[in-house]
Amino acid sequence: QLVESGGGLVQPGGSLTLSCVAAGVTFRRYDMSWVRQAPGKGQEWVSGINADGGTTDYAESVRGRFTISRDNAKNTLYLRMNSLMPEDTAVYSCVQGWPIMPGAPRGQGTQVTVSS
Repeated sequence: QLVESGGGLVQPGGSLTLSCVAAGVTFRRYDMSWVRQAPGKGQEWVSGINADGGTTDYAESVRGRFTISRDNAKNTLYLRMNSLMPEDTAVYSCVQGWPIMPGAPRGQGTQVTVSS
């Protein structure tokens, strides 16, 4: 089970940190991803991290602004989001795997709204 938290309403230029806690899985064994879905749009892969946290990658739309990380001792995945823009408004979900396979376990998502 994956449970996200940390979403909310933030002004343009602001920051948020999302968390995703894994339960019932051997979290440290899995590569992980963050994805997002904006209203009326398809799912967009945002970032991925390998099992030990040593390798990461980002979509061009967030590169340089977002940072993915993990704490395997706490079974937790993070996404630090800086310099947020209105186009970052979406539901953000954590997903097991990188790349993401069909049917991969995912959380219910957390809403991020960037607006003045």
